[in-house]
Amino acid sequence: MKKILFILTIAALVSCKSETKKADKTDTKLDSMQPISDKALENAVIYEANIRQYSPEGTFNAFTKDIPKLKQLGVKIVWLMPIYPISKKDRKGPLGSYYAIANYTKVNPEFGNLTDLKKLVNTAHKNGMYVILDWVANHTGRDHHWLTEHPDFYVRDDKGNPVAPFDWTDVAKLDYSNPNLRKAMVGEMQYWLKNADVDGFRCDVAAEVPVDFWNNAVKQLKETKPIFMLAEAWEPKLLKNGFDMVYSWDTHHLMNSIAQGKKNVKDWDARMEQIDTMYQKEDILMNFVTNHDENSWNGTVKERMGDASQTMIALSYCTPGMPLIYNGLEYDMNKRLRFFDKDTINKTKGKVWPLLEKLGKLKNSDEALNGGKVAASYTKINSSNNDDILIFKREKDNNKIIFMANLSNKEVTFTTDLSGEFLDYLTQEKMVINKDEKLIFKPWEYKILVP
Repeated sequence: MKKILFILTIAALVSCKSETKKADKTDTKLDSMQPISDKALENAVIYEANIRQYSPEGTFNAFTKDIPKLKQLGVKIVWLMPIYPISKKDRKGPLGSYYAIANYTKVNPEFGNLTDLKKLVNTAHKNGMYVILDWVANHTGRDHHWLTEHPDFYVRDDKGNPVAPFDWTDVAKLDYSNPNLRKAMVGEMQYWLKNADVDGFRCDVAAEVPVDFWNNAVKQLKETKPIFMLAEAWEPKLLKNGFDMVYSWDTHHLMNSIAQGKKNVKDWDARMEQIDTMYQKEDILMNFVTNHDENSWNGTVKERMGDASQTMIALSYCTPGMPLIYNGLEYDMNKRLRFFDKDTINKTKGKVWPLLEKLGKLKNSDEALNGGKVAASYTKINSSNNDDILIFKREKDNNKIIFMANLSNKEVTFTTDLSGEFLDYLTQEKMVINKDEKLIFKPWEYKILVP
């Protein structure tokens, strides 16, 4: 009898241990994040985080606390501006430029340490977001260790001095004719995939680096894990075998010009036609009303777009591509963040947060706003005033949305061929439009209509 009880006890213990292992596996699976994929890009919103300026502390940990809030805005990808130590030699301003990197595989101690970064990435993954790092392959800071350890990695002038790209005197240009540099650069990028589990890179001045480097680098990086690659560039050639997304710079500049009364809807239509001829269907463009460069050097959204600001934000979500939120936009930020010194964002919710929340929800959930490699279609709808009134339809399968806006600073009366009963998504009110019925839109008035 004792022998039987002993056997039953052991069996029970083994069973409990087995169940514990199963539970552990299940828990791990629940906490894990599926690798980034083309499907994930279709309805994504990308968020640019300037860690130095995001909070008074200027740390990873301060930003990590707010990651769940970003989920409310529909954010799927978090782009961290450069997190690396900043060179001191020829530094601009008290703190220097994030893009003058002293070491590619170290963390700027002002922001925290590697453990803090891993916590940030893990928190983002648990909240259904991917994290990409800003990468500067074109140049390094003036006291990067490669300058002494590998002087042949740099472009040099007739006197043997490192060459500064453009007028950026705090950095030195790298020489991609050197195969050893190429190998080293890929290795530095691999470090972050393996040691911080990041999901890709946003690459600074990507068009200044040879395309064949990017093509080979991305191929090697994807052997470690699936990644997302964003180029700070507009050139279509970068999208063929390397990058997933480029900047829609011309669209951004056009939005500024329309807001300032210098361009109109006909110019917008021409830009949409240009995109069709320049890019392949699977190419992704990033749409934005601001980013770190625009904010610091060219002015706030209010400065550049004035009363048209919210209209342009909505347009950036509804036009094909992926919309960007630069930190502070969600808090109606109307100041230029200092670039080489400490600054911070006033996190008081105003009119833009609820707008971004609604737009993010629609972008995430309605396939009519898919903007990835199998994007929803874009169809122009004419009106009796094609200079001021923009109307277009986005459609995928059985999903449709209509964007309708007065892109001028005056009240406009117009008619359109559009007819039917719609739901105004932002107000949740029904709207009936009859063919050739006169509609009156106030300056910069817009609607997102769901059939």
